[in-house]
Amino acid sequence: MKNILLPLALVFISLSFAQDKYLTKTGTVTFEASVPAFEEVKAKNESTTAILNTENGEFAALVLVKGFRFKNALMEEHFNENYAESDDFPKATFKGTISNFSFEKINNKPTSATFNGSLTFHGKTKAIENSTLNISMSDDNEIQLSGDFMADVSDFDIEIPSVVSKKLSKEVAVTYQFTLLKR
Repeated sequence: MKNILLPLALVFISLSFAQDKYLTKTGTVTFEASVPAFEEVKAKNESTTAILNTENGEFAALVLVKGFRFKNALMEEHFNENYAESDDFPKATFKGTISNFSFEKINNKPTSATFNGSLTFHGKTKAIENSTLNISMSDDNEIQLSGDFMADVSDFDIEIPSVVSKKLSKEVAVTYQFTLLKR
C-alpha cells in the first residue's frame, strides 16, 4: 500500500505546484538606432524564445544576438564584431514581471499593462522600469504580447567610434511582439 501511496502523493504534489506557461520560439524583437539624414540602422530577430507564467505574470525572453538581420550585410557584420561582440556575448535576455497580472482578465481586446524587469546585453544588465506593454488573447487561445522601450548604449558598455558617432543614435528603440501558445 505504501508503494502506491508515495507515487500518488508525488504526482498530486507536482500537479499542485504546476504552473501554466505560454511560450514561443518565433517571437520578434527589433531595434533601431537610426538618426535623420543617415542610413537606417535597424535590425530584426524573428527567432526569439519567450515564456509567460500565467500564475504570476513572470515573463522572460531570450535572443540570440547573431539572429539580428540588417538590410546591409556589412552593417550586420560590424554589429556582431565591433558593437555587440556576439562571439563573446551570444545571448541577450529580457525578463521581469507584468504588474498586477491576472490571466482571467486577458481577452481579445488589447489591454495595457506595466512591465518591470531587466535587459541583459553585452554582458551588462540594466533595469527596465514601468515599461508599457499590450496583452490580449486571440480566439485560438494564443496570448499576444507586444511593447517597446528605450535602451541607452552607454548602459551596456558599447563604444561607438567617433567616425560614426553622428550616424548612430545613442538611444536605441527596442520593440517586441510575441504570439505565445500554451505549453
